[in-house]
Amino acid sequence: MSQRTERVDELLRQEIGALLSKEVADPRIGFATITDVETAPDLRHAKVWVSVIGQKGDRDETLRALADAMPFIRHELGKRLRIRRIPALHVQLDDSAERGTRLLHLLSELEAGVEPLEIEPIKESLPTPVKRLHVEGDAEDPSPAAGGAAAPKRRSHRPSGPRPPGQRGPKGVDSTRRTRGPKKG
Repeated sequence: MSQRTERVDELLRQEIGALLSKEVADPRIGFATITDVETAPDLRHAKVWVSVIGQKGDRDETLRALADAMPFIRHELGKRLRIRRIPALHVQLDDSAERGTRLLHLLSELEAGVEPLEIEPIKESLPTPVKRLHVEGDAEDPSPAAGGAAAPKRRSHRPSGPRPPGQRGPKGVDSTRRTRGPKKG
């Protein structure tokens, strides 16, 4: 996947999420989160991966409502974004959180010494969060809210400064060769 396609995917993910939260008022859409967008290289089609919290019936109804809302969202994206082609949007269920929950459930059963005899699907797609109690020997919470140090800022992976001789610059231009305009005679 090219950098351009990755940038378009991220832009679409952010904009579709913003449109869903602010512009789409369909009551059938439950707790849905746009987790990823995969655009075809020709920008004609895009898979919109959605994670939905709730029962299976609620998830199915939310996916149908999202599929119904995609033409409106595509139209709004055409107004907001400055790209040549807005892809046709196809909604797909992202069940990675549900599979992760099932895996955690199996691990906790094995840890408790219970042999999981029958594999049955979990009724909810995500576990209910439970606050973990502090136990002696635990590391202190490093978050700024807890009085710890802030996480270091991420730095760009690009080196700063001039390129070494012979290394290609933007659009395949050799950084060591410089061309001038026509000679004035």
